[in-house]
Amino acid sequence: MPDRVAPPLSLVRAREAREERSLVERSIAGDPSAQRDLFRRERRKVHATLYRILGSNLSMDDLVQDVFIEVFKSLHTFRGEALLSTWIDRCTAHIALSYLRKKRPKLIELGEETASAASSPEESVLLREAARRLYAELDRMDPTLRLAITLHVIDGRPVAEVANIMEASVVATKTRVWRARRHLQSCARRDPALAVFLSRGDSSSPAMGES
Repeated sequence: MPDRVAPPLSLVRAREAREERSLVERSIAGDPSAQRDLFRRERRKVHATLYRILGSNLSMDDLVQDVFIEVFKSLHTFRGEALLSTWIDRCTAHIALSYLRKKRPKLIELGEETASAASSPEESVLLREAARRLYAELDRMDPTLRLAITLHVIDGRPVAEVANIMEASVVATKTRVWRARRHLQSCARRDPALAVFLSRGDSSSPAMGES
């Protein structure tokens, strides 16, 4: 029996775009099953983005809900010029930025994403403490600088994507990342534990060298 030939990538993407548009239209029309599908599809990504911007946070579940309230309230404005996931990223960034401007996040112990990078229980404890210090410094930072550097360095997004999410120019975004990076590097010179954490090259923490 001959191997089945995979459809061209362009056809796959066109089908996915049609399915996404149908999901959006049904959600706008108030179809509960479509809204549940959209929530389930995007919830994990929204939570992960908020986690990297804010750290583990007592208000995280409420913030995820706030994002989807904003999504469903504004979904009629989605025109399909970008991916739906990118548009939801923008809603997520708006909610995170609004939260940062209103009050300092109430941090709790950072979770498994930080600890999983450790090679021993002792290193896990050190990583958690260093991550706590990192987010303590981020708490003192201007919210727009924090959002730029967490999306770019911690969440690993290209500057152009961060600029799109923040609805800013690439130049302005690069400047925000540079200013935030410079602040954290200055803090690390006074805090050896933070310096070690920032210099790690793994996915659990930002490498704060120049890029």
